[in-house]
Amino acid sequence: MLALSRFIDRFNQTLGKAVSLAILLMALITFLVVVLRYGVGIGWLALQESVMYLHAMVFMLGAAYTLREDGHVRVDVFYRRFGVGGQAWVNIVGTVLLLFPVCVFIFVMSWDYVARSWSLLESSQEAGGLPLVFLLKSLIPMFCIMMFLQGIADIIRYINVLRTDSEPR
Repeated sequence: MLALSRFIDRFNQTLGKAVSLAILLMALITFLVVVLRYGVGIGWLALQESVMYLHAMVFMLGAAYTLREDGHVRVDVFYRRFGVGGQAWVNIVGTVLLLFPVCVFIFVMSWDYVARSWSLLESSQEAGGLPLVFLLKSLIPMFCIMMFLQGIADIIRYINVLRTDSEPR
């Protein structure tokens, strides 16, 4: 089981690092949009929409990597005072009672929305916009799947922590 956890971790780490390149691309495209718009007087809607697509990709696909790196905002009063075992229990319970239900709920509720978009091969409503709205909407269930998988990897890791009384990473 620990091998499964490591595989999911590596996959999310690779995906997270690949997606982080989109941040640089977003900055460069935004710079280009500004130069074209205010320097040359050309507005290019597809280029502007591509920044939105990249932004969505960074957040939706980078969330599982952030979870793996324990980078999400944690509001706690007691967690940091707990030992390794107590923190492991909090993480397991939080994953099972909060993360998994939210991922399942979002996945189920978005399924028809995304499927309808795919059936239409939905494109931008704006003239000159990107014809890939269905791909943008597909990030929603992908987010749920990646977060759920990372939750499984975390549970496996924290069960190992409880068994061995060692650090989780």
